[in-house]
Amino acid sequence: MEPDNQTWVSEFILLGLSSDWDVQVSLFVLFLIMYLVTVLGNFLIVLLIRLDSRLHTPMYFFLINLSLVDVSYATSIVPQLLVHFLAEHKAIPFVSCAAQLFFSLALGGIEFVLLAVMAYDRYVAVCDPLRYSAIMHSGLCSRLAITSWASGCTNSLMQTAITFQLPMCTNKYIDHISCELLAVVRLACVDTSSNEVAITISSIVLLMTPFLLVLLSYIQIIAILKIQSREGRRKAFHTCASHLTVVALCYGMAIFTYIQPHSSPSVLQEKLISLFYAVFTPMLNPMIYSLRNKEVKAAWQKLLGQISGLISKLST
Repeated sequence: MEPDNQTWVSEFILLGLSSDWDVQVSLFVLFLIMYLVTVLGNFLIVLLIRLDSRLHTPMYFFLINLSLVDVSYATSIVPQLLVHFLAEHKAIPFVSCAAQLFFSLALGGIEFVLLAVMAYDRYVAVCDPLRYSAIMHSGLCSRLAITSWASGCTNSLMQTAITFQLPMCTNKYIDHISCELLAVVRLACVDTSSNEVAITISSIVLLMTPFLLVLLSYIQIIAILKIQSREGRRKAFHTCASHLTVVALCYGMAIFTYIQPHSSPSVLQEKLISLFYAVFTPMLNPMIYSLRNKEVKAAWQKLLGQISGLISKLST
């Protein structure tokens, strides 16, 4: 590649999902509704946990963190996606693209580590219930949460730095819905094998390692459940079911996408996977924890009863 062709671009053009205007308007309405549901659902979960003292436990402390991560992740991608659905010139400045990549990578990494932390919490709750409060004390919970946030941000900072130091030549068209890592790396007009190695290493550290810790936690839980009563197994299942569902949603396609970046899915598959993580997963998580969790449902009923009583008093 000639040196004078290795120039820097000031903005990128996101090709998005479709160039058809009617399709874009329909997608705008659909994703706007889903984004609003995501924000409302996750903030209601946070509010509910803060208001109900019965939910002031380590499990729900980590759930607050998960809800904040989900809202932030969706916000790092969806508003820009909505704007581009209605914009004729679908450009994103270089700095904004770098910021979007940083926040989306950071929040994704935080979520993967946080899910491993939540698996450890469930392991202690099921396998060592008598010492649960002593082990999962507030200090440890805070340190685990801080570790999750710090590890995700550190990895993202390194990946963003090495990605945006690549010369993009005159290629500024990103065939994606956002400034996604693999899509940006593909724009480079130099050899990107070192970047692919870095992506693989970070995937092992922040994706496969937490995933293996989750598996290890649940192997231990299953081993304990074999010697418990039927009632004990039923209670433990309800305790872990919501977390297991979220784990299956979050880890599956991320491993498929990032563990082997050189043989990654097609561009369309990458777009659909990004949509899944940016729109569907953040919207589904509050529903999963609400519908499959007796404590959360009881807290909802209590809150709704208090609101109904307040409305009755005001009307009289």
